[in-house]
Amino acid sequence: MTDERRDHLQTLERGLEVIGVFTGRGPLLSPAEISELTGLSKPIVRRIVLTLERLGYARNHEGHFALTPKVLELGYAYLSSVRLSDIARPPMERLTDTTGVGTSLAALDGDEIVYIDRVQRGRVASVSLAAGARLPAHATAIGHVLLAHSRPSEVEAVIDGRTLPALTEQTLTQPAHLRERFAIVRERGWAVVDQELEIGRRSAAAPVFDNDGRAIAALALSCGTMEWSVDRIVDELVPLLVGAAGQITAALGAGRREN
Repeated sequence: MTDERRDHLQTLERGLEVIGVFTGRGPLLSPAEISELTGLSKPIVRRIVLTLERLGYARNHEGHFALTPKVLELGYAYLSSVRLSDIARPPMERLTDTTGVGTSLAALDGDEIVYIDRVQRGRVASVSLAAGARLPAHATAIGHVLLAHSRPSEVEAVIDGRTLPALTEQTLTQPAHLRERFAIVRERGWAVVDQELEIGRRSAAAPVFDNDGRAIAALALSCGTMEWSVDRIVDELVPLLVGAAGQITAALGAGRREN
């Protein structure tokens, strides 16, 4: 046996293959369907999906299996490894210094957004937004941007068949309304949320893409309603925000390919 073969963990390879087979085919697949798609035997598939279920990466619905949002933790591990905050920090600081508005960078983790970094010069919002803080994705501009660029199955896992909390009277909680919002955000490339998370606060967000065209994070600005109307945010802040997000995207190598 070669060194390469001896170091090869076939069980892990098969588990990742099963996870990957849901791409474009989910959300629900039976073990027989997974077996046919992967070429793995049904007993092996059964052991893998039961292990994924036990670890929280899959759920069982009447004999069919679906991935859970916990799978996104694997992607978040990658996100952390590329030192995104180091790349994003200079554009964030320039944006905050130019606008006088706090800037945040966050990623999507299931039905929540997770803050990676923040630049704040003035007033701090009542909601704590330190790195690692989590907020519900359905009530935030960052969440709307990232869900707008997510797979349909990932969106449905967040909004379909669930009771979404109304954090204010402005919060969108109906799946149909959220789908409409996501379609608009995806078309125009940015989101503005008006007091859907916190009364007295408005925010805007724009996506940050990796080299494969995936929205791996979003850059956001948060400001008070007394100082900034929605129209003023759209006219004055959104162009600068989209530009800064584009700078981060370019620094991550998006649009460049190895020769």
